[in-house]
Amino acid sequence: MSFEKMHSGEIYDPNDSDIMSEQAKCLEKLYDFNATRPCEGEKRQKLLKEMFAEIGEDCYIEPPLHANWAGKHVHFGNGVYANFNLTCVDDTHIYVGDCTMFAPNVVLATAGHPILPELREKAYQFNMPIRIGRNCWLGAGVIVMPGVTIGDNTVIGAGSVVTRDIPANVVAVGNPCKVLRPIGERDKEYYFKDRKINL
Repeated sequence: MSFEKMHSGEIYDPNDSDIMSEQAKCLEKLYDFNATRPCEGEKRQKLLKEMFAEIGEDCYIEPPLHANWAGKHVHFGNGVYANFNLTCVDDTHIYVGDCTMFAPNVVLATAGHPILPELREKAYQFNMPIRIGRNCWLGAGVIVMPGVTIGDNTVIGAGSVVTRDIPANVVAVGNPCKVLRPIGERDKEYYFKDRKINL
């Protein structure tokens, strides 16, 4: 059955009628979430609890949110923040640790399609889970590809395309995204270029 294949990494047909019917129900709730007014914070939180596989305390997602399954396969820890236009291609599971932040226009894409044209012509796809650690920051326009793991405390620079695993406690940038440097002693003194932390 295709539902099992969605989470096994196997190739499957996403246009299966049972899948499409279930997906459509999820997307109705996503529509409702994106149609909320700024003053309807309680309504947003209630909808997120219905939509997501797991969502912790003190999470904030700024509409619009885009998600293939409206978050049905998304697991957020506590205190996760997402700015405008977070896109979760959540055809399989996405795990995000506590206190992680997403800048505008971040894409978390679990789905891929075969390179072989004959399979792609029939719209076959496969899905690989994404895991993002605790207290990460993904800058504006970051794209995370299927199967990627990002370690705790790591910062991914704006516009990066993350095609492979990134370890904990580093700054990583680029396309493809690579480790630029570890988070170190200078970061304890400066928060931006030559600007000192004065807290």
